[in-house]
Amino acid sequence: MSRITRRTFVATSTAIATLAPPYSRIAQAQVPSAPPPGPFKQPPLPFHESALAPTISARTVTLHYSLHGATYFNSLNTLTKDTKYASMSLEQVVFEANKETDRRIYNNASQAWNHTFYWDSFKPGGAKAPSGKFAKMINEAFGSFDNLKQKLQADSTAVFGCGWGWLAQDGNKIVVVTTSLGDGLLTRNLNALIGLDVWEHSYYLDYENRRGDHLKAVIDNIINWDVVASRLKA
Repeated sequence: MSRITRRTFVATSTAIATLAPPYSRIAQAQVPSAPPPGPFKQPPLPFHESALAPTISARTVTLHYSLHGATYFNSLNTLTKDTKYASMSLEQVVFEANKETDRRIYNNASQAWNHTFYWDSFKPGGAKAPSGKFAKMINEAFGSFDNLKQKLQADSTAVFGCGWGWLAQDGNKIVVVTTSLGDGLLTRNLNALIGLDVWEHSYYLDYENRRGDHLKAVIDNIINWDVVASRLKA
């Protein structure tokens, strides 16, 4: 085995450094400079990339929104070009594509909708806890706000593989449900209130395999409960 000298180590380290620029430069290079052509446009992120730190780092937000999220919209535009779906709203595409055997359009449309819904739930400046009628509905369903948070965290953590944890309205009742992969609640008879992304790209850079820690931090610290309450249906 050859002996590694200090000179060899320094030279090798310098070479590696030139091949591995700081993350900020990588992110800037990969973020699209303009939205791709097509009817489906990814809405702007409703806050600065650093606004959710330390619960969700700016690095994770950049990757999640500008790379993963943008890909769903880009793929959807490619798949729906010159089809009946190109003239539909995003919600209509989810409903109609769910009836088809080819799931590619459904999967990308559903994930595009899920992610838009996800980011809107974290708009800074809102209430840190539900109040009024919403708080009463939560107490009736779960006994307390703390019980709701524990249930939402536990069920979302337990999703096998990739998927979503949801707080939803089922008529006059508040419920916690989960879905697998890119499935959401648009095609179910449930009104979505909160969607928690438990795909690994949403937490792994910050929390590694500690999905439950990520979810607890999100539920405790960055959900805008005014936005969530505004989604209630009479």
